[in-house]
Amino acid sequence: MKLRTILTNQFERRGATQGNIQPRLSAKGLRRAVLVSLCLPAFAFIHGAYAEESAVPSADAKPMTGVELYMLYRDRSWAWADGAGRFDDAGRRFTASTGAGDTTAWAQGRWVVTDDGRLCLNAEWHTVSGVHPNTICFSHKRAGETIYQKKEPSGSWYIFRHAVPAETDEFKKLVKENLVSADIGTIKSDLQNQKRLAGNTLTNASRRTRP
Repeated sequence: MKLRTILTNQFERRGATQGNIQPRLSAKGLRRAVLVSLCLPAFAFIHGAYAEESAVPSADAKPMTGVELYMLYRDRSWAWADGAGRFDDAGRRFTASTGAGDTTAWAQGRWVVTDDGRLCLNAEWHTVSGVHPNTICFSHKRAGETIYQKKEPSGSWYIFRHAVPAETDEFKKLVKENLVSADIGTIKSDLQNQKRLAGNTLTNASRRTRP
C-alpha cells in the first residue's frame, strides 16, 4: 500500500504540473496506470508453482547446462493461469499473451539459456499503457531426474519436476501445442480499441475544460 501511495502521489504531481497542457487523469484512469506500474514486472509469471511450498535443492543438485535447458523448453508453450509463453526454436523467438481487460498484454522477444542453469526471457511487453521492455530469468538445478527452479533474483527454489513427474508439477504445463500465436492478433486488436477509447475520453475531457 505504501508503494501504491507513492506512485499515486507521483501521478497527481505530474497531473498538476501539466494541468495547462492536458486534462488530469480520471480516477479510473489513475487506478489503471498505478495497477500497470505495480504489476508489470511480474504479471507474466503468476501461476500455481509459486503457491507450492519451497524446496531446498539436494546437495548433489547441479546447475542445468544450456543444452539441457534448450531441450527442455524448445518448441513448447508454458501454460499459465491467465495466458501462456511460447519458446520457438527458430531464432529462439519468445512470444506471450496474458491477462484480460485492463491487464491484457502480449510480448515478443528472445529466450536465452546459459550453462549456469539460467533461462532468461528478454521481451517487450505491450499493454494499454504502452511498450515495456522487460527481462525475467529463472535458475534451474538438477539432481538425477528431479529439476528445481526459482525465479531470479529473489524467488524461492521449488521442485519443477519430480523424479517421477506428478500431475501437479509445473513441468506438466510445458506442452508442444502453440498456445500463443492464435491469441496475439486478438489481443493486439483489443489493445488498440482500449487505446482508442482512452484517447477519445481524454479528447472529450479536454473539450469540456476549455473556457
